[in-house]
Amino acid sequence: MIELNADIGEGYDDAALMPYLSRVSIACGGHAGDAVSMTAALRLAAEHGVLVGSHPSYPDRTRFGRRPMAATDADVITWVTEQTEALAEQAVRLGLRLQHVKPHGALYNVAAQDMSVAAAIAGAVAAFDPALVLVGLSGSLLVEAGRAAGLAVLNEAFADRHYRASGQLVSRETAGAVLADPVQAADQALALAQGRAISTLDGGSRLIAADTLCLHGDTPDALNIARAVHAALNRG
Repeated sequence: MIELNADIGEGYDDAALMPYLSRVSIACGGHAGDAVSMTAALRLAAEHGVLVGSHPSYPDRTRFGRRPMAATDADVITWVTEQTEALAEQAVRLGLRLQHVKPHGALYNVAAQDMSVAAAIAGAVAAFDPALVLVGLSGSLLVEAGRAAGLAVLNEAFADRHYRASGQLVSRETAGAVLADPVQAADQALALAQGRAISTLDGGSRLIAADTLCLHGDTPDALNIARAVHAALNRG
């Protein structure tokens, strides 16, 4: 079965989702997170045998890292490195090792389309620990940059978000961007896992390669979505 992942340590009910997950990306000080929340998230993941990774972002708690910020490549490298290091330090104290890096929010979306930002992120990860896996939007420049930097990569797709026919995620500011119906999310997850085209919000369809599927704890009815997706994948 294809793995399910979620972004945690962001102030939502992470514990309820954990039984359905194989991998989690933990907020590490940019858009959310501090030493206490990072330690709690790491402990929770360890209890469930779930792989852990960092979830670095633009340093913008006010807007939860969901708006692009003007930044040089050096800025991006610093943010990714410092936030990942902060989580790694907490992990070492618990006898854990980070497995991956997945940018958050606007940084993730910008890196999907901007090679300069993508290369800065990939370079920062490779310099920090070349054994880390880089998680990025399926087919994006971030995935391409990760491969070019010699990193293992995971093409990520989303069970609970609508896509455009271009393969880009629909902005959260657009009506219908989030799939809040557990049945619809489960159907999309199964199609992605089976390599079938999904329907897009702009009336088209798109085939999206997926190594890992993301669920969001802040999606309405998140727990029932996780249950429905997990059950569909097990049946499929």
